Amino acid sequence: MAYELYYWDGLQGRGEFVRLALEEAQAPYIDVARGHKKSGQGQAAMTSVLNSKTEPHIPFAPPFLKDGDLIISQTANILLYLGPRLGLSPDSDLRYVVHGLQLTIADMVTEVHDTHHPIASGQYYEEQKAPAKARATDFLAHRLPKFMHYFERVLAQNPHGDAHLVGAALTYVDLSMFQLIEGLHYAFPRATARFAAQYPRLAALRTAVAARPDIAAYLASERRLPFNETGIFRHYAELDVPAP
Repeated sequence: MAYELYYWDGLQGRGEFVRLALEEAQAPYIDVARGHKKSGQGQAAMTSVLNSKTEPHIPFAPPFLKDGDLIISQTANILLYLGPRLGLSPDSDLRYVVHGLQLTIADMVTEVHDTHHPIASGQYYEEQKAPAKARATDFLAHRLPKFMHYFERVLAQNPHGDAHLVGAALTYVDLSMFQLIEGLHYAFPRATARFAAQYPRLAALRTAVAARPDIAAYLASERRLPFNETGIFRHYAELDVPAP
């Protein structure tokens, strides 16, 4: 049976971290909200699960994954579940190290979101532009370097070499790091102009993941939705403060 991935249609968002793992493993999956209503898919199929009166384990919000009767919610939790099934996590307690790094990526993704929605998610960006500018300026000056220096150090201190964040083989957190860096470059092209010089190991990881055959094929396909200003990573020129 194919996995069923539930996420909003039209944007990459947090669902993209799961898509990358499924695409790398060439696992059969259905992107439910992007499907046709006549096939029992589409946005209504997703909201019916969220609003179910009978499902005992309803998720709070997408993304969530259905594997048979099991529903798994939260991006990092979904990847923790999929990792061993897709061959994308270590067959040891190091899987929890991978999970910890994925949770740290999730922390940073939340901070990226808050650069354009620092006051309220229910308000438009245009209603909070001044605080967004202050938040983005602080994020780019302090938080982004703190996170990236940490991840760069994780690569440098991997006893198996700096090709992967954990262990000697690709894990889902390498794919998620690729997506995080891609999103940062889209949202803040001026601030990340010197990224490769500042974080050479992370830049090399990004290049290596993009070159993996199944990932490259996915990135070139229509399945890969483009970044846009409805997702987490949004480009607003006024928020893109050049790096010092």
